[in-house]
Amino acid sequence: MSAVVAVEAPLLEVEDLVVEFGPVRAVDGVSFRLPAGPYGLALVGESGSGKTTIARALMRLVPAASGAIRLDGRDVAGLTSSRGLRSYRRDVQIVFQDPTTSLDPRARIGATIAEPIRAHGIVPREDVRSRIASLLAEVSLDPEMAGRYPHQLSGGQRQRVAIARALSVEPRVLVLDEPTSALDVTVQARILELIAELRRERGLAYVLISHNLAVVEQLCEETAVLYLGRIVEHGPTEQILARPAHPYTLALRSAVPEIDLAARRSRIVLPGTVPDPANPPPGCPFHPRCPYAIDRCRAEVPKLRRIDGRTVACHRAEEIVGGHM
Repeated sequence: MSAVVAVEAPLLEVEDLVVEFGPVRAVDGVSFRLPAGPYGLALVGESGSGKTTIARALMRLVPAASGAIRLDGRDVAGLTSSRGLRSYRRDVQIVFQDPTTSLDPRARIGATIAEPIRAHGIVPREDVRSRIASLLAEVSLDPEMAGRYPHQLSGGQRQRVAIARALSVEPRVLVLDEPTSALDVTVQARILELIAELRRERGLAYVLISHNLAVVEQLCEETAVLYLGRIVEHGPTEQILARPAHPYTLALRSAVPEIDLAARRSRIVLPGTVPDPANPPPGCPFHPRCPYAIDRCRAEVPKLRRIDGRTVACHRAEEIVGGHM
């Protein structure tokens, strides 16, 4: 993927987003900008990092405690009218992780795809059936599958149906929440090929939620690495993967297999698990698991700052990106 370009007027903008569940701050001041497509922005991190909560906040499925979500410069975080939400959800669609739970088991595939088409008046009533057939063909499914139920399809086919349903309203942004993690490896590859093809043909802009940097490398120009609800590194995907500046990114990168023996890195296995977000550690949230932590890390929260073409929240980022650790 090419380097991140300057974005003067982003299509989608998130600024200082905070999402809370009681005493837990699941998302803590996250900001990013997504230009018009074709363009991919990845949010990566372990379970508990806040990725899926951000996806749900983008879809207005969970409320934001503070911060802004803007589409074309218009703040949608505070939308309350059904008309406003309906318009926004046509522009921004989501594909969930598990198609088994996101598709109604009692509805035939054709009815599932027809529902948003009719709700948003995408085509005249007499053209709905041909529209469904066209969408199924676009995601490489036989249009005859419109008459089947979800349980009669494989996992990969169900995920293609979920993608077709999301595309049915001609969205401007797709939120892809771990779209391949519930599938086996061979099916994952075919779904990723489909996303890449749709990106080219439709000029899609998307936010890809993932823990797999190999997938991110294929599909996204830009990557934000999350830990305990905060962005710890953010910048061009190519640059971040080639020369990580945060020790957490370094550990994630070391888990990606390399075909080239000379390029292989030693696997960094982090001790412990992500801390309890209701009781985060003092200082840098990552310091209890960080092999490079010093006294300053245990006492002072690092701020995001500009280093080597990306932003990073680490007191020792210059040493890490320079390979001096």
